[in-house]
Amino acid sequence: MDPELEAFIPLLAPLDLSDPVAARKEFAERAAAAAPAADTSDMEVEDRTVPADPDVPVRVYRPHRAQGAVVWLHGGGGVFGDLDTEHYWAARIAGLSGAVVVSVGYRLAPEHPFPAALDDAYAVLDWTAGHADELGVDPARIAVGGHSAGANLAAATALRARDEQGPAIRFQLLNQPGLDDRQEMWSARNFTDTPWFNRDQIAAAWRHYLGSRPATPYAAPARAADLSGLPPAYIATAEFDPNRDEDIDYARRLLQAGVSVELHQWPGTFHGSQAILSAEVSQRQNAELAAALRRALAA
Repeated sequence: MDPELEAFIPLLAPLDLSDPVAARKEFAERAAAAAPAADTSDMEVEDRTVPADPDVPVRVYRPHRAQGAVVWLHGGGGVFGDLDTEHYWAARIAGLSGAVVVSVGYRLAPEHPFPAALDDAYAVLDWTAGHADELGVDPARIAVGGHSAGANLAAATALRARDEQGPAIRFQLLNQPGLDDRQEMWSARNFTDTPWFNRDQIAAAWRHYLGSRPATPYAAPARAADLSGLPPAYIATAEFDPNRDEDIDYARRLLQAGVSVELHQWPGTFHGSQAILSAEVSQRQNAELAAALRRALAA
């Protein structure tokens, strides 16, 4: 474990996902206490509503002279997180990448199991493409991205857009995505006491997200048999993350399907540890996520 991160482990009490409502509240309180003030001085920030069934709240971060946009999906196991808990991170992505960030307040499980969140994400992708002129971006430079459960939704949105001939996606930015409900890979089977998120917590998140439905490739993208024709991807993994091996395997399968992939495995890190901003490795992780997005949306 990276020594700067290891020092924080005693402070990282895991969330109890047996009570999703309480976990949601606790996560919001932690986020409010831990996140520094967002720097939005060089951008316009606006809350909007995307017409859908039901309507989807979004928060749009528009840096000056932005060239492209990313539909950004927060983490939280599909159970917790919202526009406010993601505010600092969405503003940071916008500021560092220069992209318009459309942060999505998608519906949460278990009250709204799959496919509610995916439907919300896809509606926002469609809206972003249709409002590219209003947003001041090139409609050919729209990406999808997110962290953890949000990265799952980004990958699933890319699959759905391919299958339904939906809006063109330039790039998918997948940070520590949860892609496989089966939890059969070595890291998923063996990381039972890792910080923040471990095997049992991820299993609970999948139960809430899937509800009574069987997993499909749109719920768990690792189940997709055909990964050809998908957008280029940047996939970041953490060494001590149950999701690690399924993410590496997804990157390998994308490459074999002819999709360009940049895979970055961060040593000494754990799931979500990039939120510990004082650690040098976290600073590099966050900077690289934004830089990958900037490169992908450049002319």
